[in-house]
Amino acid sequence: METNVGTVDSLQAGAAPMRAEEDAADSSDAAADEGLGEDFPPVSRKAVEQLTKGLILHYLPDLQHSKLALQELTQNQLVLLETLEQEISKFKECNSILDINALFSEAKCYHNKLVNIRKEMLMLHEKTSKLKKRALKLQQKRQKEDLEREQQRDKELEREKQLTAKPAKRT
Repeated sequence: METNVGTVDSLQAGAAPMRAEEDAADSSDAAADEGLGEDFPPVSRKAVEQLTKGLILHYLPDLQHSKLALQELTQNQLVLLETLEQEISKFKECNSILDINALFSEAKCYHNKLVNIRKEMLMLHEKTSKLKKRALKLQQKRQKEDLEREQQRDKELEREKQLTAKPAKRT
């Protein structure tokens, strides 16, 4: 990181002379156009090329180093982004596991309710079976009593018939 700071400082420091040279070149061109050549000494093309090469040679290693550092940072950022996405997916998975746990606890609650309902239904079935048996016994008892009453009436009627005076047969 310190090399980047040094590079930035050296680029900023180098930017001022480059701008000065560009301004000088622009002003020399403008001076030539305007006839103000006597204010600035003429600069040869060879000198400009040599200054340019020297400037490039001076700043190129730092710029290349900065480029490599930026590429490394970019690669590290990509790795961090992938790691972050994996962590996010893990959190989502944890949330889904919590949802699944909630569903299981809810399912357990409903299962208990179903078991209780089944017990109640079995109990009600037993009670209805007992009531049906009892009702059948009562019905049979009532039918028996009715039959006995009818037989009793028949006996009474028979007795009354026997008790009624019968005219004697004439012979």
